[in-house]
Amino acid sequence: MTTATKNIIHKLETLPKELVTEVEDFIDFLRAKHTKTSISGANTVEEPRNLYGATKGLFIIPDDFNEPLDDFKEYM
Repeated sequence: MTTATKNIIHKLETLPKELVTEVEDFIDFLRAKHTKTSISGANTVEEPRNLYGATKGLFIIPDDFNEPLDDFKEYM
């Protein structure tokens, strides 16, 4: 057993039962986080998203879009 493990066990023995339960939960959290990171980090290849048509229906082009603007009549 390493010194760090002995220190952790000694500290756990001095904690109240409620805090020991929290420590157990935190250890489970760290294991899950590490497992998730190592699994997702090893095989992650992000596929590019297809964005064609993503804004369909969000705006409408008016029928007179290609007509000259009234502001430019004096220059024409």
